[in-house]
Amino acid sequence: MPASTGRGRDATGPQSAGVGGARSDGGAQSGATAAHAPPIAPVYGNVLEMIGNTPMLELKRMDAGPCRLFVKLENQNPGNSIKDRIALTMIAAAEKSGRLKPGGTIVEATAGNTGLALALVAGQKGYRLIVVVPDKMSDEKISHLRAMGAEVVLTRSDVQKGHPEYYQDVAERISRERTNCFYVNQFGNEANPEAHFTTTGPEIWQQMEGKVDAFVAGVGSGGTVAGVGRFLKERNPRCEIVLADPVGSILAPLVNDGRTIEPGSWLVEGIGEDFVPSILDLEIVDTAYAIPDSEAFHTARELLRREGILAGSSVGTLLGAALRYCREQKSPKRVVSLICDSGAKYLSKMFNDFWMIDNGFIDRPKHGDLRDLIARRHLEGEDFTVNPETPVLQVIKRMHLYGVSQMAVVDEHDKVVGIIDESDVLLALTHDAKSNTRRHVREFMTSRLETVRPDLSVDSLLPIFRADRVAIVADDKHFYGIITRIDLINYWRRQLL
Repeated sequence: MPASTGRGRDATGPQSAGVGGARSDGGAQSGATAAHAPPIAPVYGNVLEMIGNTPMLELKRMDAGPCRLFVKLENQNPGNSIKDRIALTMIAAAEKSGRLKPGGTIVEATAGNTGLALALVAGQKGYRLIVVVPDKMSDEKISHLRAMGAEVVLTRSDVQKGHPEYYQDVAERISRERTNCFYVNQFGNEANPEAHFTTTGPEIWQQMEGKVDAFVAGVGSGGTVAGVGRFLKERNPRCEIVLADPVGSILAPLVNDGRTIEPGSWLVEGIGEDFVPSILDLEIVDTAYAIPDSEAFHTARELLRREGILAGSSVGTLLGAALRYCREQKSPKRVVSLICDSGAKYLSKMFNDFWMIDNGFIDRPKHGDLRDLIARRHLEGEDFTVNPETPVLQVIKRMHLYGVSQMAVVDEHDKVVGIIDESDVLLALTHDAKSNTRRHVREFMTSRLETVRPDLSVDSLLPIFRADRVAIVADDKHFYGIITRIDLINYWRRQLL
């Protein structure tokens, strides 16, 4: 284990423990038997020393058929992802070769986690970082990158390699146009798989006591499959390397059938490709599973509920494939996969029920009328409303908190008596901000309502939207919710999924 994986230097780190538990020769707490004492973590001198030597966990609450399924917790790296390993190794290799000089700028194309890992290492070593990311990345990742001092360049996610706005081509162009720049190119950088061959693979082998029947991983850049796969195959040629791939990626059809397909689109972040990275050796891959976004997202949510692990969207793809593989086996096997990163970066997406609903990943009861277009259903308590006596200041706070631009005003009988939107609030603030923020909603709300019955046609909404209003869906018994233009757009988009 090289010195760069700091935890490997200390015999009390997690690597010294086998699958059965912690070491039995030290770190015992009072009242605990030595055989079950946890290892004592060392004191580190730098955050980079904490990269690697991550724990292994057996998943016991998910249905793995006859198999035992283990996951290596790469979210325990200081940057919360497996990409910390390659960032450290690739930058060290560039320094050694002279391609990266003091005061230089690092440029990379990334789905987010490699960028965060590079920001971690660059920050410690004093380099500037520019990251180019596709525009489907979560807001949390982008905010995290900027908070760590990286310059973020957003580019299109709907174009393929060779297009001038493809994120890898943009990154390469930036590195050529600026002086003293090092383009990392994780997709073609040999230090990428080498990091996994020298650290991740040996750690898995030791933690599993040399008993690994299958390893399940995805391809972002290809380094994990290439590095870990090669290490495990050298130790045990019968160990199966299983590729987890999003539906739409070109890799699973290539592995299973030798077919070259046109790349599609997928929402899972960080894995799946529209080309074969040069560092990826598909010859070592035994089989592949194509996992749809829906299965990946629901598997990640199940992992959180059952095992208490908050993991990223790519983990949903990996575990979806791992569970399929395990359940297909006729005899017990020991299967290893990865918790590639933390799900904290996806709280606004796959862990948000409304995002899942808006994207068609959570089925809701269908009514066959306009109620199906309502994004936030009132009777289910999903919407945000105010009463006529609510102060305007509270409306401002709620709009900001919930990320909405209008709210229904309902009375004590749950009847809609008005709509308060951003223009109403702006008008109140413009005339007398200090005084009007303390006044009641009823003084500024729009009382002219466009109410439609649930059984009317979708076409009935168009005149309302052309007048720049929202539709109130209600009948003699209930208020059901609001329909806006974006709700109608999302409704039509779901019909095309």
